[in-house]
Amino acid sequence: MNNVFDQTQRELDSRYDFKGTPAAIEWLDDKKGLKITGNGEWQIDAILDIVRKKLASRGQSQKVLDVAKEVVDSNMKTTKEVPFKQGLDQDKAKKITALVRDKFPKIKTQIQGDAVRVMGNSKDDLQGVMQLLKTQDFDFPLSFTNYR
Repeated sequence: MNNVFDQTQRELDSRYDFKGTPAAIEWLDDKKGLKITGNGEWQIDAILDIVRKKLASRGQSQKVLDVAKEVVDSNMKTTKEVPFKQGLDQDKAKKITALVRDKFPKIKTQIQGDAVRVMGNSKDDLQGVMQLLKTQDFDFPLSFTNYR
């Protein structure tokens, strides 16, 4: 996300249509999201498009951006806070575990807080689970970590 932020900031500085406007991008507290500032909602959308392109070029999911918050207008500026989605709630975790149990009966799944742990004897089965989850179209981002 640091690279996405830096490259978006560079593009905002160099683009002609953003010169002389309050267009800017900042980190939310503790790098938990982005704060986007612009002239109007159209400029906020243009900056979000730039962020999405930078995410896509790095192979990251655009679903990590929570764009549900409303745009705030004040003093000729428009701002929008875009926090990052982190973790899974119980419903999403149950959906993942049910899918894995249906397709791979030998694999054990366990919900641990806001994550799902998948255990199995064969490395091939675990890679198959990863491929299965990547092909599914969830409305939330997935990330995989290896705890060997």
